[in-house]
Amino acid sequence: EVATMEDEAQLLSYLGRNEFQEIILRVHDGKVPQSYRLREFKLFTKFVREGKCTIKLLPENIQVLMSNCPPDKLNLFLKTLSIKHQAWMASKPLSDREKLKAGLPRSFEAISPLQQKDIQKVNELRSKAAPKGLTDCTNKTTVGRTGQQVKRSRCDTNFSPSNPSKKPILALPTRKLNKEQAAVLSAVLSGKNVFFTGSAGTGKSFLLKRIMGSLPPKSTFATASTGVAACHIGGTTLHNFAGIGSGSAPLEQCIELAQRPGVLQHWTTCRHLIIDEISMVEAQFFDKLESVARSVRRSTQPFGGIQLIVCGDFLQLPPVSKGKEKASFCFQARSWRKVMQLNMELTEVRRQTDQSFISLLQAVRVGRVTEEVTAKLLESAYHHIERDGILATRLCTHKDDVELTNEQTPTALDSDPALVKTIDAHTPVNRVIQLKIGAQVMLTKNLDVTRGLVNGARGVVVAFESGKHGLPRVRFVCGVTEVLKPERWVFKSGGGIHLSRQQLPLKLAWAISIHKSQGMTLDCVEISLARVFESGQAYVALSRARSLEGLRVMDFDPHVVRANPDVLIFYKRLRKERLLMQVRIELFLTSSSKSQDNEESVSAVDVPLKKKKT
Repeated sequence: EVATMEDEAQLLSYLGRNEFQEIILRVHDGKVPQSYRLREFKLFTKFVREGKCTIKLLPENIQVLMSNCPPDKLNLFLKTLSIKHQAWMASKPLSDREKLKAGLPRSFEAISPLQQKDIQKVNELRSKAAPKGLTDCTNKTTVGRTGQQVKRSRCDTNFSPSNPSKKPILALPTRKLNKEQAAVLSAVLSGKNVFFTGSAGTGKSFLLKRIMGSLPPKSTFATASTGVAACHIGGTTLHNFAGIGSGSAPLEQCIELAQRPGVLQHWTTCRHLIIDEISMVEAQFFDKLESVARSVRRSTQPFGGIQLIVCGDFLQLPPVSKGKEKASFCFQARSWRKVMQLNMELTEVRRQTDQSFISLLQAVRVGRVTEEVTAKLLESAYHHIERDGILATRLCTHKDDVELTNEQTPTALDSDPALVKTIDAHTPVNRVIQLKIGAQVMLTKNLDVTRGLVNGARGVVVAFESGKHGLPRVRFVCGVTEVLKPERWVFKSGGGIHLSRQQLPLKLAWAISIHKSQGMTLDCVEISLARVFESGQAYVALSRARSLEGLRVMDFDPHVVRANPDVLIFYKRLRKERLLMQVRIELFLTSSSKSQDNEESVSAVDVPLKKKKT
């Protein structure tokens, strides 16, 4: 099932089977459903990530256009359609004569969910021969609603493979949401304003992307407090979305700025606003946004009726102070408690697997350094973490230290070279990079999670391919050696303009700043904490390491480990509220079961009495 949202109207599309097991696409607008038999068709899936696709029914020459669908749901819908159809084509469909003779009553049954056996069956078919019923849509022309021809340059091979001789690549998602993450997603889909938090490595970014994939794209705006964090989730900065600059101007002036044509459209279209890395958003700016939202949207509801999905860890990097004035955290904003309906915490750590290392990091996170923690971190200074020519990445507290260590040469392709500073601030790769055999590098994008090619994976350049581009061959700590090709990063800048950078998904890894390391998982890392200057900075640095064995801490001093007392009080209150909620739920369930037991005991007494009477 997939929903198409057009303004206030909602169309539901279902996949099902009729009495002859043929696949049927049923479109329902709440009045009269229309059904289409899917025998031969083309899928145009170039814009599936934007919630759009076209299904062209060939014999009937009918096009079903879908838009503003939740991307993840649309993705699964189309994959299910493609795989089930190929499996059906492998069987022997009934002829028209056989259908008449069968005399079966009409029926429509929802198609069964995609199973691993379906994937295996289709992969086997693909390795043998191309299916006849599903036509490749690469470089095809489709006719839109206006009748104008629109060129489609390519389509997603997951849906309509054109070369069955290639290795089968279809697979069900291996990583699923845990119970905590599923509870957050459920709360978001129920329409609540949600703040979810958790220590480093609990899968906040992973969950955020799943949330984005579950909401309609046209009315969902993904933002973050920093440009790089925004690029990671394919969004824009919160400041760009709001259009009120730094927010330091008087409220009346901020409202005027937000009513400029391009900016006003953001505010009026938005129904779901995602804010990542909320810990770096200042309280005063959050209050200003809340007031602007109510004014611009002409609504008395908190945040103008926009659903907020907010994510971050206040025990990591704090807001940047302006001058001598100490910045306040977002949860200290006057409007925070009025806006946020639900606070949820993720506790299951996925980045690290060693329980003793997880416990060490949890202690550092809250500023508690025991003798055992100190001993382990001091001992780590003697760890030999270099192997296979891959050296440790040095995490630095100050940006100047990083620039002294790495060298660079030009290679990137930007969509607008005049805006190089803006692109630099939003993408995790540099415009220029110097690569040579032996260069220490790290991945800046998830390429293949199952093989360990993830954001932050460490490697060394071992060779260059022959040819015009001379692509680098990189050996990674996970054991994989891969030839890397340029990737593209796309983000929205001010005024809704899309900018992009095409570059190798690599960053020189001799040194990197702690701020730039947020969200990364590093295999081998060396840290000097002598110049730590912020609360939470030591924790952010240490929690980048995948394991204690891959970590080397130089000149460790327990005094550099600090947690902000205001944040500790906030988290203590948050956990207390969660425990109270759990107790209420348990009491409710207990009382419900007791009442059910009483009802059962009453009926157990009644039955013999009735039997005795008869």
